[in-house]
Amino acid sequence: MHHDADCITHNAAHGATHSRREWLRSAAMGLPMLALAHMLRATQSPLAHETPTLQPRRPHLAARAKRVVFLFMHGGPSQVDTFDYKPLLQRDHGKPLPFAKPRVTFAETGNLLGSPFRFAQHGQSGAWISELFPHLARCADRICFLKGLHGSNDAHGGALLKIHTGSDTLVRPSMGSWVVHGLGTENQNLPGFVTICPTLGHGGVNNWSSAFLPALYQGTPLGNASVDAKEASVKFLRRGDLSRSVQRQQLDLLAHFNEEHASTREEDPVLRSRIASFELAFRMQLEASSVLDVDAESQATKTLYGLDEARTQNFGRQCLMARRMLESGVRFVQCTHSYKWDQHSNLEPDHRKNAGEVDQPIAALLTDLERRGMLEDTLVWWGGEFGRTPTSEGGSGRDHNPHGFTHFLAGGGVKAGFSYGGTDDYGYYAQEDAMHVHDLHATLLHLLGLDHERLVFRHSGRDFRLTDVHGKVAQAILA
Repeated sequence: MHHDADCITHNAAHGATHSRREWLRSAAMGLPMLALAHMLRATQSPLAHETPTLQPRRPHLAARAKRVVFLFMHGGPSQVDTFDYKPLLQRDHGKPLPFAKPRVTFAETGNLLGSPFRFAQHGQSGAWISELFPHLARCADRICFLKGLHGSNDAHGGALLKIHTGSDTLVRPSMGSWVVHGLGTENQNLPGFVTICPTLGHGGVNNWSSAFLPALYQGTPLGNASVDAKEASVKFLRRGDLSRSVQRQQLDLLAHFNEEHASTREEDPVLRSRIASFELAFRMQLEASSVLDVDAESQATKTLYGLDEARTQNFGRQCLMARRMLESGVRFVQCTHSYKWDQHSNLEPDHRKNAGEVDQPIAALLTDLERRGMLEDTLVWWGGEFGRTPTSEGGSGRDHNPHGFTHFLAGGGVKAGFSYGGTDDYGYYAQEDAMHVHDLHATLLHLLGLDHERLVFRHSGRDFRLTDVHGKVAQAILA
């Protein structure tokens, strides 16, 4: 029924009449909620409901980095034996910790355990670096150390999931999946997210899963932790019994059937991702083999990465594969040194061995990226799932410590030759500019031009994001 401006509204159920002025007054009470709903919709990513695609997308912000390589040290390197020098820990070796240990610990520890490794200052920045990393020490002025990190889980499985997905309890998309969801990738013939020799334990595939994001954004594993990097490749990349033209015809027919099926349904991102994955698999035949062929590199480059030395060849090959993929337009690459850094005992020989396997390859990657003009817009990220206690376990080892540990970044718009944050005098708890894992993720996304509060995806009736409802960008580390 039409009413003119002077008419009244009638509530038949209550027999009450209200003037238009009264009606507007009561309705106005709901206007703030309408405005709030509009604001919340405005912050939602416009990507959240789009058809899955790997096409490049504009970032929210001016991006400092275009791509990421995550060098993951599975097991938990000790911060106080690598990059977080603590003179008081050395002085008070063997004495009791002068403050309370965490209420919940993974295992019993005793008195303070001084580092068995010598530290020295390096570069113009004067960064304190352990003797474990002589090659990285020469790169000190390229590195931004994050020394006040902390997480929320003492166990490997939960801590791995926290670092990779932002959640230590629930299945959530990996950071690599979020990045490809937000930015797409620069080469449509390769996956946007690749993980080399990933661990199959401690969360396994959930560490590189797209979870409820479209499957097209899932990490593509090359090998696994039990496979030598030389054998890590894309399975069934080529089909020798059929020509490309015949394969194309088969794929076109399959696409026709799938499109017919899709037309009878509501929008189905799972089906759309399946169609897109078939197409990607076909296109990968054009480039993947050549990109993964590190033997095409010069002998000087292979030597730089340590491919001609037994102890460095495996991780060196991972790093060189990563550089070739980044150079070819892959958005996010992870290399995993697994599962070696969990020194509950034998700290001195085992940390020395582990560092010896990765030190030269990582320094080579930084050097190689820089000389190719790629370091400026490539974010190199190094770290484990947590650190170690400054107190002794069993006399020769250290327990898990998520309360204070170190990661480092290089390139990609971070300050070079810089240290941010810090732990207490003994290296147990993050204190100065403490940076939670959510803050780390928010900062990494910011460097890529993604606002962590706007990079969302609606699932099961709510909006999800990598940083959950937390996260603060560490502005102080931005170059």
